[in-house]
Amino acid sequence: MEQNTTPIRQLSPGSDGVRLSIIVPVYNMAADGKLSFCLDSLVHQDLTDYEIIAVDDASTDDSFQILQDYESRYPGVFKALRSAVNHHQGGAKNIGLKQASGEWIGFIDADDWIAPDMYQKLLKRAEETGAGVVGCDYVMVQEHTFEPDGPVEANSREDQTGILDHDRKSSLILDGGSLCVKIFRRQTILDHQLFFPEDIFYEDNAMSDGYLLTAGRFEYIPEPLYYYYQHDTSTVHSFSERRCEDRMASGRIILEEAKRLGFYEEFLPELEFKFTQLFYINTLFTYMPCVRPARMSFVRRLSREMRERFPDFRKNRYYLARVNAEERKLIALAQRSTLCFFLYYRLLWGYRALRKKLAG
Repeated sequence: MEQNTTPIRQLSPGSDGVRLSIIVPVYNMAADGKLSFCLDSLVHQDLTDYEIIAVDDASTDDSFQILQDYESRYPGVFKALRSAVNHHQGGAKNIGLKQASGEWIGFIDADDWIAPDMYQKLLKRAEETGAGVVGCDYVMVQEHTFEPDGPVEANSREDQTGILDHDRKSSLILDGGSLCVKIFRRQTILDHQLFFPEDIFYEDNAMSDGYLLTAGRFEYIPEPLYYYYQHDTSTVHSFSERRCEDRMASGRIILEEAKRLGFYEEFLPELEFKFTQLFYINTLFTYMPCVRPARMSFVRRLSREMRERFPDFRKNRYYLARVNAEERKLIALAQRSTLCFFLYYRLLWGYRALRKKLAG
């Protein structure tokens, strides 16, 4: 591993003596104990000098009352804030960022939870290495438990750690992982104005490159310290044309942020593929099987914008290496004719459904 040649700066508390600010965006999470299980994991962290900033995003259930209860039980540690208008997670995170006083920032989704020593371990690694970002792995869970009942997801790789040179930055653009399993220096966020887009979903996708590439050094602990709760109402399980539009907006912001922060030209191949994957591939193959009624006009508009932004995206080396042959075939068809793509896709999925029914 490459050695850091810059002096290691010891961790020190923020302006109010706070080492870490944990920001929790909350919207309608009161049911089934989801929110309470998350918050319990936060108030029982193996730390003393930290704060929890929970921001209710105009919930219509009892979420804010639950936050107020935690604030009364954990004064000086827990802050319950409320947005009068629903601006989605990006808006809630921005409110938290503007209120935070810690040297470090952590984000957690209100339906997930973390190991008691997660932040202590991340902060310790930051102190030892002088990193600007430290991350870990997560585990998929379907019950409120600290016993893993699903697969462990490696969120980063050892070869990405160290001072962020060109190759490591390229790698992090392609495989940066989730922001929720990492901590970030607050001053870096403020210096680069890394505030989230509001009123859309997929705000993390839009901003992840800025959060990672401005860090200076990245470190990684290969342990599943974050518990990613799987349920039907989570963003990844909820599909609509509006969600697809938000994903497309997130892809556009990736390119805008790369230009604003000055790394667009240097990493154009990586950004082209990342945009292609998020804006086009993920949207296309979510929209077709999941959105009803699927409209040819949407697919035509999606394909046209992809072609206008990056006419040669199918020649991108990452596209050729990472997109499977069947998807490349379908994408080529969609680029030639929306009508032919629609007819072929419907026949293909009808055939597969029939085979599944006969096999059952």
